[in-house]
Amino acid sequence: MSFNPKGIVVPIVTPLTSDGKFDEKAYRSLIDYLADNGIHGVFPFGTTGEFYAFDLGFYKNVLEVTKDAVKGRMDIYAGANDITTAGAAKIAKAVESVGGIDALSVLTPMFVSQTQYEVAEYYRGVASETSLPIIIYNNKPKTNVTVEPATVAKLAEVENIIGVKDSTGDMTNSEEYLRLTRGLDKKFHVMMGRDTLILAGLHYGASGAIASCANVAPRIAVDIYENFVKGDYKAALDAQFRFSALRIATNMGTFPVVLKEALKMIGHDCGDCVKPIQPLSDEQRAKLRGTLTEMGLL
Repeated sequence: MSFNPKGIVVPIVTPLTSDGKFDEKAYRSLIDYLADNGIHGVFPFGTTGEFYAFDLGFYKNVLEVTKDAVKGRMDIYAGANDITTAGAAKIAKAVESVGGIDALSVLTPMFVSQTQYEVAEYYRGVASETSLPIIIYNNKPKTNVTVEPATVAKLAEVENIIGVKDSTGDMTNSEEYLRLTRGLDKKFHVMMGRDTLILAGLHYGASGAIASCANVAPRIAVDIYENFVKGDYKAALDAQFRFSALRIATNMGTFPVVLKEALKMIGHDCGDCVKPIQPLSDEQRAKLRGTLTEMGLL
């Protein structure tokens, strides 16, 4: 596998019209905004993209639009998330049929509680059904299923499993992913999935981050990464602290409503979230506007 996930990747929101249809114009505008601000990759149908709300036809259409809109300016990732191995493999094959996608992010199954052996077999099963590079996606706070460091170390031996996104918010877990995979013959990548821990992960050896708040503040997120690479750790820390304020603000509403509300405020109206997620209250909007103003985004 020659693909190297790195930098700041945006799990892009899915823009919707008032009647729930894909808003292609808003999506293309958002991709241009991300590219113009130096984002390294875009990732449709992650948690931020409300992957659970759309069928495969909708999904493939958005991927085709993504390819056309990106025009080679950044890498393209895609989510392949399902409760069953067969379901995730079906999505993976559909993504591969679209062509031009650089990597798959595969979330642990939801709802069903699994042993670590079952988690490992799930990823082995999906990996065997596609030639695309796979990034394991651990979002234990959402799924209540984890991928333990020892399990990741074993899965890292699978040829097309090339990395893991850690959204646990547990820095010890991230550190163990890095420690247990550093002696492999191939390079295995750890991407941070908690926006408040990007700089911490980079210091430990993470390759970058898949950062939801970069939908709204792409330049600040990129500043964390680029200043770290240059060795300007003070500037990187300053950017991390600015960026973290928005991540903390997302706790005001059901994810990802705060991000869609923030995008409206800065001029990228991507519509509302899929119900039952409800818009913010006027009081919450006022707090969010204050956060965006303090960040220099308004």
